[in-house]
Amino acid sequence: MSAHEHADGHLPHEPEKATLEGRNKVLGFWLFLGAETVLFGTLFAAFIALRHQTLDGPTADHLFELPMVFAATMILLFSSLMSVFAVQAMHQNRVKAMIVWLIVTILLGLCFLGLEIYEFNTYVSEGHQFATSAFSSSFYTLVGFHGAHVAFGVLWIGLLIAQIFKKGLTVVTAPKIYVSAIYWHFIDVVWVFIFTVVYLMGKVG
Repeated sequence: MSAHEHADGHLPHEPEKATLEGRNKVLGFWLFLGAETVLFGTLFAAFIALRHQTLDGPTADHLFELPMVFAATMILLFSSLMSVFAVQAMHQNRVKAMIVWLIVTILLGLCFLGLEIYEFNTYVSEGHQFATSAFSSSFYTLVGFHGAHVAFGVLWIGLLIAQIFKKGLTVVTAPKIYVSAIYWHFIDVVWVFIFTVVYLMGKVG
């Protein structure tokens, strides 16, 4: 099968698995996510160990506003659903629909980042800066590191959309779309843990 065949009915149902290179790319990405999981696990462990070390700074219960964080959580989870629709459209060779779902995913990711930036600015204005305490340092490191992953995902998907416009949906570009969706699901799952461990546990005490 030619790598330049695209959404005209000639691609297999799962084009990301049509070639050995594509399958290896997916497998390699899963291994990469395993390393990312270990890294995030380390940051979670550090936060849990330091979350009560506030010194004279504000506490989690004082800082966190759950309605805004819950809204951000719903936005990110909804964006994950959009990426599922994008992969489904790819499997159906519906390139235009796939691009639309990917664009919606990006827009929701940008909304999430906007809320996170607003949240951080609010915390800084209340005296919760990176060097205020061990709690603040571990909080910004964990949540900021996740935010950086979201920003990278937005940029990555945007570049993939540009590549699809240029080269079409092929057995070369399809695995890239697929692994970007896996990545997006991963950062959504990480955020669910952040929402639970950082925010909910912070409010409960």
